[in-house]
Amino acid sequence: MAQATVIGAGLAGSECALQLARRGIAVDLVEERPLVKTGAHKGAGFAELVCSNSFKSLRPQSAAGLLKTELALLDSALIEIAFEARIEAGGALAVDRDRFSSLVTERIESDSRIRVVRKEAEAIPDGPCVIATGPLTSPALARALARRLGSDSLAFFDAAAPIVDASTIDRSVAFAQDRYGEGGAYLNCPMERDGYEAFIDALLSADRVLLRDFETKDLFSACQPVEEVARAGRDAPRFGAMKPVGLTDPRTGRRPWAVVQLRPENAQGSAYNLVGFQTNLTFEAQRRVFRMIPGLEGAEFFRYGVMHRNTFVDAPRALDATFRIPGSETWLAGQVTGTEGYTEAIASGLLAALNLWSHLEGEGPVALPRTSAFGSLVAWATDPQTIEYQPQHVNYGLMPPLEPPVRNKRQRYEAYAARARRDLSDWKASRADLFRVEGDR
Repeated sequence: MAQATVIGAGLAGSECALQLARRGIAVDLVEERPLVKTGAHKGAGFAELVCSNSFKSLRPQSAAGLLKTELALLDSALIEIAFEARIEAGGALAVDRDRFSSLVTERIESDSRIRVVRKEAEAIPDGPCVIATGPLTSPALARALARRLGSDSLAFFDAAAPIVDASTIDRSVAFAQDRYGEGGAYLNCPMERDGYEAFIDALLSADRVLLRDFETKDLFSACQPVEEVARAGRDAPRFGAMKPVGLTDPRTGRRPWAVVQLRPENAQGSAYNLVGFQTNLTFEAQRRVFRMIPGLEGAEFFRYGVMHRNTFVDAPRALDATFRIPGSETWLAGQVTGTEGYTEAIASGLLAALNLWSHLEGEGPVALPRTSAFGSLVAWATDPQTIEYQPQHVNYGLMPPLEPPVRNKRQRYEAYAARARRDLSDWKASRADLFRVEGDR
């Protein structure tokens, strides 16, 4: 039986290990937790979600929704599990994070072809390997990667949002409504103009956790702390995470000046996440400032917001078109490649598994169609012409233009999605060898 090593049991590593095992490859899945603490993870389970519990939109015409469609088409194990652990979140795929991790862990530990090795990986192993250590790659392995790649690893910091106890939210103020009336999974804390201005004043003057220079130079724009967003402009939060568009306060019958949205963290609705409120404020400052939000005056926090290290490599110059270290049997997967997002991490783990399996079979590299959501992201992330490389989600801006062009935005996105589904389906049919499981051989 062929053998491979997967380092890291996050989203990418878990998907990769399950895909390799499905194809008859014996896998050593190396995971340092709980022996080594990361500063963001809480438990020892696999595929633990350390920030949001949402995999983003399910709308088929959106890039995020299209990526989930693609993963389902490619028989992703973790997307199947995500739907099993799904909780109500309007048009998004949100999960009960504990149940999701438990299901992934159970699936891996019950697979006879996967051997879980609990230790810290300090070097790149010999033989076929996938490094899927995510944004919290250990310093020792990061140094090994830097030596092997011949270029410096880059670092920036993600910021996680607070989670509050649902029973301490004032439901006479916070109202249930999704934007434009799409269900009612979200709670909304409305602010009028005076309250918003006072909140921004407090946010800007609050004490922050002091970080060393190297920890602050590379903040990823999609995970900017809310206080940094406000620092860029007092109205910036009101046109971002706090936008009131599509919402009506039932107490006034009109749209508020600003809104803080709360998203359920679990199926029981016992905890809510402050959407877009990643922060680097001290815990004491968070208690004081975030309790200024209407409806959260008496809120108790299950988790305060934190910032944590996120390492990724300069993929356009360090890796080949499949995220492989050139001339080696080592692939990278997940956020360590610089692709950003939960679903993107799952996709990269699946792609790494396909490439490693194809390599062991003596076949060539596996490249997804450039017109697919993930194929376009990989093409951009591994293109040497990509400059000032920064983490990126799937988006339609990375896709080849339509011929002929479609001017209407909604119709253009629908056309992108339809083309991607068609081309990926045709590609899968042409590579049936990649999708035969061990029992089919």
